[in-house]
Amino acid sequence: MVTYEEVDDGAIAVITLDRPEARNAQNKQMTYQLNDAFTRAARTDSVKCIVLAANGPHFSAGHDLKGPGQYDAEPIWVGGSDTRGGAEGLMAYEEESYLHMCRRWHDIPKPTIAVVQGNVIAGGLMLMWVCDIIIASDDASFRDMTVEFGVNGVEWFNHPWEFGIRKAKELLFTGDVIDAAEAHRLGMVNHVVPRDELNDFALAMAGRIAAKPSFSLKLAKLAVNQTLDAQGFQISQQQAFGLQHVGHAHTRAEHLRETGIDMFPGADRPRRAFEPPAPDA
Repeated sequence: MVTYEEVDDGAIAVITLDRPEARNAQNKQMTYQLNDAFTRAARTDSVKCIVLAANGPHFSAGHDLKGPGQYDAEPIWVGGSDTRGGAEGLMAYEEESYLHMCRRWHDIPKPTIAVVQGNVIAGGLMLMWVCDIIIASDDASFRDMTVEFGVNGVEWFNHPWEFGIRKAKELLFTGDVIDAAEAHRLGMVNHVVPRDELNDFALAMAGRIAAKPSFSLKLAKLAVNQTLDAQGFQISQQQAFGLQHVGHAHTRAEHLRETGIDMFPGADRPRRAFEPPAPDA
């Protein structure tokens, strides 16, 4: 599901999503294999730049709607057991697999380049947003339609920083698709190139980056990321993640109501802000 190779005498690591038959939809196996590949590149001294690419016509269709699938992997974050019931288990799973995985990849102390083509949908946005530079083919398109599913956006909530406040609201509210040219105009994408030039363009840029001293590359990345944090980046993402789980809980409650189980049987009756206890008989 994920391949790894080193090129340019080991200076560039190329990590490739390799599940084209499922449009590179992200299940548990892909998530942990991707984490293993990022970790390998981060810990290999010769590697100075990391390229994230995808095999097939589409970069990623997002999270696999068939479910995470069975895959044994040691958790990387100690946030609680995802085997527990109710909202606790789901929240622990999504913190581990999405929020903290993305945060970990975002903080890799080496420059990362996402190379994207075709459809980039919902969770696919998260995979490219963790990277420092995004290079898109001219046929790429981008969409987050998760408001339709009852939540406020994907788990790695980057929208205001990627699109700006007004456009972030529009794209979340409507679920509309934007093309590569519009993504470039908004500043989410660094470069747009013809599809057949995409990989060569990305590797050429990675080579120019890899020619720089590794420590100063790390310091430059830290300086920019710390500026994001000073703007409230991490705490805002954590708050948005919490709101997403309010949305999950609401959706589950509505589903139960539709099946005849009402978690809040008195919710539809008018009620005052304060109802005094009934007087003693």
